[in-house]
Amino acid sequence: MPRTLVAHMFSLFLVLQGFVALPAAPERPNVVFFLVDDLGYMDIGAYNPDSFYETPNCNRIAEAGCRFTNGYAANPVCSPTRYSIMTGRHPSRPDATNFFSGRRSGTFLPALLHDRMDLAEETLAEAFKGAGYKTCFAGKWHLGPTPEFWPTRQGFDVNFGGHSRGMPRSFFAPYHNPRLLDGPKGEHLPERLAKDCARFITKHRNSPFFLYLSFYSVHTPLQGKPGLVAKYRAKAARMPLAEGESAFGSEEQVSEHRGDSSATRKVRIRQRHPVYAAMMESLDNAVGHVLDSIASNGLTEETIVVFMSDKGGLSTAEGRPTSNVPLLGGKGWLYEGGIRDPYMISAPGLTKGGEVCHQPVTSMDFYPTLLALAGIPSRPKQHLDGQSLVSLLKDPESSLSRKSLHWHYPHYSNQGGFPGGAIRQGDYKLIERFEDGRVHLFNLATDLGEKEDLAERQPDKVHTMRKDLHAWYRRVDAKFLRQKPGGPRPWRP
Repeated sequence: MPRTLVAHMFSLFLVLQGFVALPAAPERPNVVFFLVDDLGYMDIGAYNPDSFYETPNCNRIAEAGCRFTNGYAANPVCSPTRYSIMTGRHPSRPDATNFFSGRRSGTFLPALLHDRMDLAEETLAEAFKGAGYKTCFAGKWHLGPTPEFWPTRQGFDVNFGGHSRGMPRSFFAPYHNPRLLDGPKGEHLPERLAKDCARFITKHRNSPFFLYLSFYSVHTPLQGKPGLVAKYRAKAARMPLAEGESAFGSEEQVSEHRGDSSATRKVRIRQRHPVYAAMMESLDNAVGHVLDSIASNGLTEETIVVFMSDKGGLSTAEGRPTSNVPLLGGKGWLYEGGIRDPYMISAPGLTKGGEVCHQPVTSMDFYPTLLALAGIPSRPKQHLDGQSLVSLLKDPESSLSRKSLHWHYPHYSNQGGFPGGAIRQGDYKLIERFEDGRVHLFNLATDLGEKEDLAERQPDKVHTMRKDLHAWYRRVDAKFLRQKPGGPRPWRP
């Protein structure tokens, strides 16, 4: 007998007995995890009602669950954050601190990079599979160079499209993907992945499942469906820039290897890229297709839905398709635009819908949270850097015991960001540059755009936070920039 029918019969019994009660949380809930590539904090309507992009289906998750306003990726680029979700550990522990093909150098050599998620890790998928769940992966993996490190060796029963590459060769069939059969010419990748996931849901509707849909969208190459591109070109034309206004601003140039280190670079400050907008709508439609499949199979009240981006929006390079304003920076940067993300959880029987939580949370927290929601025993030796968010889902006004969040990026980003570390404590955030040891201090409560550097005015706060950050470096055995042969020595904490 389907689990939904059993639940409905029980609800009817309560009504007949004269009881009035909220639906109880399912004992073995399904989990659907949406992870989006390069999606910015300001890209969806649930976080930015004035967004140029149209995202009604992503908004549905916020309407049904809890939206976190201070949700963070573990790292400003993709592979490390993906590692953190799958393991509950900070990527600095295994030195997985950059995207897994990233070797760019600048004034100094980057820290050594471990470019795979080791099979010794007990992944989130393995935890669910061990508890009797059917497990499915779809989309971007980017957590290992060879098949032995791909999804089906890391706890997933099924793999639609996950392999070594971090970006598709094409968003239209043929995909040239070794783990995805080509559909008809011109088939669009997010729609194809959503259809594969919907079939998985239907097939396993009578048993608990863990579905992880990790979109290649909205990463480059920028390729949208022609009809949608035309739609947003027309929309942009109806919203012209004012006289003297530009869609771009300037920000610091960091990497000397790109040229003059004193130069500035462009950053997008206005959302109006029609191809990116088209890609956003296709992504949103794919999310909607999966949500509709959950509903049509009668699984809404027994399915947890999670939504997150793997880092900030791409605003400073590779076409600069989106804007993160009022956040500073974007993908590849330790400023808020590079690490603050859409972060939503809908948990039937627990979240009431439309709730907002302002507590700082991070990508490592999903592992212990989802285990707790599914009634699976915790694995504290595995997910040692994450905390369960169940208490926040029950009461968004409550708080966690955690004092700090940390970031560690000892690399030169493709998007111009500088190597550095960061710590957030309460409303304060400190950023430390690894090339020369300079620091910046911001109060995010009053200065979300990180425009006012308080470091010189609050030396005691800098000292305390920096001491805590350095202690954390030691705990995770963090690695740092290396000297080039015959070159200057990099700063060390």
